[in-house]
Amino acid sequence: PGAAVSGGRACELAANTPGMCFIRSSRPNVPVIYSGDEVFKVGQAKVVRKSEVDQVTVIGACVTLVEAMKAADELAKTGINIRIIDPFTIKPIDAKTIIANAKATGGRIITVEDHYV
Repeated sequence: PGAAVSGGRACELAANTPGMCFIRSSRPNVPVIYSGDEVFKVGQAKVVRKSEVDQVTVIGACVTLVEAMKAADELAKTGINIRIIDPFTIKPIDAKTIIANAKATGGRIITVEDHYV
């Protein structure tokens, strides 16, 4: 989950899903991205930033989503527009949304991660 609202919805969805669920989260001080009435569904990503002239699709979650949005603001100042996707869930992943947006940005995708091996 990317922030407070999506984290709360993830917990609610997990509590109402039969079987085991895993929620990966952290407690960074991140801004609220979604309104309190935003609807979330398992397996459904959110396109949080989009224009008709986006050059690449960027996918990030939690703190990396926030950092991607900051990068988008900086890049826009130089005339570079990027599309940003919050996957919300990884399994199942919303391949339909990712593929459609990647096609719209010339097949270019960047995933932003906050961990290393």
